[in-house]
Amino acid sequence: MKDLTIELENRPGALADMGEALGRAGVSVEGGGAFVVNGIGVAHFLFMDGGAARRALEAAGIRVLEERDVLVQRLNQAEPGQLGKISRRMAQAGVNIEVIYSDHEHQLILVVDDPAKGRAVSGAWGRSPGIEGS
Repeated sequence: MKDLTIELENRPGALADMGEALGRAGVSVEGGGAFVVNGIGVAHFLFMDGGAARRALEAAGIRVLEERDVLVQRLNQAEPGQLGKISRRMAQAGVNIEVIYSDHEHQLILVVDDPAKGRAVSGAWGRSPGIEGS
């Protein structure tokens, strides 16, 4: 799966334009969100096929700033503090979490500055049942 960083105009209908362009291309959004930061629309959305999403958006004149790999993790929602624990583990490994959101399957999606180290932390987390709840 891929996270696309998308620049959207800060105006009514910009998100609709994006969604319609993806729909015409048969591309589904798997998770993500959009925000206005300093007057500019910035979106991070998750796609099974990042290349297809990028092509559909760019064909519609929508600017894709970046396409990145993601880490996918399941947290134990019954245990408070899970976000703090996994974030602390990433920090202790020297990994900066740059983007975080949930997908439609209630999984945590992380975009990190060091994917190799992040995968190692994520893998260890997933092998710790009963502690973090994989």
